[in-house]
Amino acid sequence: MNVRWEGVFPAVTTKMSESGAIDLDATGKSVDRLIVNGVSGVIMLPMLGENASMSAAERESVIRAGVEAAAGRVPVLSGLAETSLENACTNAAKYESYGAQGLMVFPSIGYKSDARETAEWYRQVAKASSLPIMVYNNPIAYGVDVTPEVLGMLTDVEQVVCVKEESAHIHRATDIFVGHGDRFKVFCGVDDVIVESMALGVTGWVSGMTNVWPKECVEIFNLCKAEKFAEARKLYRIMTPAMHLDTHVKLVQYIKLAESLVYGAPEWPRAPRLPLVGAERDFVVDTVKGAMAGLAALA
Repeated sequence: MNVRWEGVFPAVTTKMSESGAIDLDATGKSVDRLIVNGVSGVIMLPMLGENASMSAAERESVIRAGVEAAAGRVPVLSGLAETSLENACTNAAKYESYGAQGLMVFPSIGYKSDARETAEWYRQVAKASSLPIMVYNNPIAYGVDVTPEVLGMLTDVEQVVCVKEESAHIHRATDIFVGHGDRFKVFCGVDDVIVESMALGVTGWVSGMTNVWPKECVEIFNLCKAEKFAEARKLYRIMTPAMHLDTHVKLVQYIKLAESLVYGAPEWPRAPRLPLVGAERDFVVDTVKGAMAGLAALA
């Protein structure tokens, strides 16, 4: 498929009220803010968007809100995270009907599949809609590693066009390129290795902290793309302590709190996640305010 995915694709947080109700207006406004500040695509319902805690109707409303807010300016992808293959295929078709222009597909989130099973999962999901697929590879969180060898089993599946690489092996991007050339687009999936990943040739970035600082994250990406790494490092080093928040098990709460501090978005997650308190909250606040001060001084 001729899919022109490259650049910064934020994994969009789903804005909520303190009671846990979805705030579609705030979610739509956050999508518009991201696009105005230069992102190249948006991903609704990622893990960061609390996909697994929503009803089917809520997921539909979030996808439609993202599509409406984007208004054709950038592609809108949806996360697809399911336990059973039947649900994954059913929802792939539904998400396409809601206006999504691509899918970021998790492996089965209820079973640690082996290589053959993992490849078959993606092969069958690809048959369920006409949408291009970004493979979400996060073996640390989900216990399933979509290795270059697994990708090799999918080279004939036209709709599998991209992999969000989050294995924590910085050499993995190179291994994919060596094994498969330019067959798969490779996106960095971890905020605190974006400069390192760009040096290895990735062409996209699925980012959490871009929700907080879209202009600055796009600038880092564009500087690296132009191979202006010395300039990129100045900005990156200011932001890296905050970018480390993207790798924590509580990244949803951390990033939502950071959004609240930086531009006033609601910080509330949905249970079982709880708002941050005590020393943990203080740590996140101090980290984010440190980045805010560094960015202000740089300006």
